[in-house]
Amino acid sequence: MADRLKAIKEEVLAYLKIREEELRSNFGKEDRSVFQRTIETAFKSVIKGNKISLHRQEQEKLMEEIIAHFLGFGPIEQLLKDPTVTEIMVNGPRQVYVERNGSLELTDITFYDESQVSYLIEKITAPIGRRISEFEPFVDARLSDGSRVNIVRSPVSTIGPLLTIRKFSYNVLGMEDLIKSGSISDSAAEFLKACVVSRLNILISGGAGSGKTTFLNALIDFIPENERLITIEDTRELIVSRKHTVPMETRPFNVEGKGEISIRDLFKNALHMRPDRIIVGEVRGGEVLDMIQAMNTGHEGSMTTLHSSSPLEALDRLEILVLMGSSNMSSEVAKRQIAGAVDLVVYLTRFSDGSRRVTQISEVVKSKEFAIQDIFIFDDNSKSLKSSKVKPNFYNKLNKISGYLSHDF
Repeated sequence: MADRLKAIKEEVLAYLKIREEELRSNFGKEDRSVFQRTIETAFKSVIKGNKISLHRQEQEKLMEEIIAHFLGFGPIEQLLKDPTVTEIMVNGPRQVYVERNGSLELTDITFYDESQVSYLIEKITAPIGRRISEFEPFVDARLSDGSRVNIVRSPVSTIGPLLTIRKFSYNVLGMEDLIKSGSISDSAAEFLKACVVSRLNILISGGAGSGKTTFLNALIDFIPENERLITIEDTRELIVSRKHTVPMETRPFNVEGKGEISIRDLFKNALHMRPDRIIVGEVRGGEVLDMIQAMNTGHEGSMTTLHSSSPLEALDRLEILVLMGSSNMSSEVAKRQIAGAVDLVVYLTRFSDGSRRVTQISEVVKSKEFAIQDIFIFDDNSKSLKSSKVKPNFYNKLNKISGYLSHDF
């Protein structure tokens, strides 16, 4: 039955092929009903011409898929609407994977051919003025709902156009949700709350998909309401419920290669906006130098995320990025600046079952060489985050500003 419906769908699409250029050029300019009538007419002609009998539900399903080809996102339209799907990976026209609950699943969804995938790419990139070609074979984009899209085509991809879509989630997980799911313990969450209120500079690190942005969003909720917060991101992912929040977003260069606004540009501008705190969604370039200098000159309480394989390696990566941002800074000075600026590293791990947990909370020791001491560490036997019983050097600061007390130290 599925093959039969697919054959009918492909025949209707082939029937409409002669009007495809017209439909593309008028996309978004006319009322949806105009396109829908055109597609319904073609659909009925194919059904009548082939003397095909379909149930009402089958007809509605086919119509929805065909309309989605021109007016929506084609075969993946249903995945974008599915709240259980967090990421969509299109590996050429014949293979589509999704992520559900942290695990990858192969779907039975396919595209008609490479041209259908290319048509979808055109609909994604055209509204934002981006262009993808063999000379610029990969591009980052964003859907209207905030979902992030990465697109790759030939000659870089040898299996056809590739799309990776990270869906924007309106279901924001707070710290209570993370405690309930086992991502962090009660005592560790209380400790981090005191660190945020006491304006410690915090670096959240971990591998890809480990939940860094989600955790950053949860920590932001601890920032007092009377503070002015500026957030800087490549693509807006943070959902901040606080009233006095100023979100800023980078802008890629246009088709002429001009007009780019980087995170570093935004960070420099943010310093002139009377911020109490600056939150950077993720650091990966020369902006680290400006951020470290800001942390060392009165802008305390800043937070950001960084890809790394351990808390210590996160500091090493920061050093590399700082040196990238300055041609005349020595490694020794960079280490000293970073150690003086960053107070705490929170490390998250994504486990094989798809769960994401905080596995280390480490204090950055103020010394010439990078050194950390674990305050909380994940216990493999009990599968929980436990105190190391090591009293952090900033404990008295936490007690004085936030009133934090703990028998763990």
